[in-house]
Amino acid sequence: MSKKLIAYFSASGSTSRLAQALAAAADAELYEIRPAVPYQRGDLNWMDKKARSTVEMADPNCRPAMAAADAPVADADVIFLGFPIWWYREPAIIDTFLEAYDFSGKTVVPFFTSGGSPLGEGQGRIQQLAKGAKVLNGKRFSGRTSENELKSWVESLSL
Repeated sequence: MSKKLIAYFSASGSTSRLAQALAAAADAELYEIRPAVPYQRGDLNWMDKKARSTVEMADPNCRPAMAAADAPVADADVIFLGFPIWWYREPAIIDTFLEAYDFSGKTVVPFFTSGGSPLGEGQGRIQQLAKGAKVLNGKRFSGRTSENELKSWVESLSL
């Protein structure tokens, strides 16, 4: 049986709740990817072109600093990578995370929260940044997905 890690970033709490339920469903360790400078409500206003998240997402090379780089990635075989969808892709801090670790020989399983937006270009970006990993297709969930639904999904992956 493979060792699983749920590594996630959550700005408003929805992805955090989902990640906690997924950790229970998958019998996996939980790790929160935290930015060095936490996001405030105003930073997340996608309608404001000067909001921090808007500025970060407009720059494909933006890599916000993480508060810590101590995720137990080396110990895991499978990394479930969770985040909210921002501008049809992963938030820039996920790119920072992916570039901070060696994913060679690991399986990365993106999962994300969104009211309806797809992962879009994010799937390809994650595949490119998780060098040496097998990256499965990402799956969108609502913040209210049950642990039983998540358990069924994990089982369907045959990891």
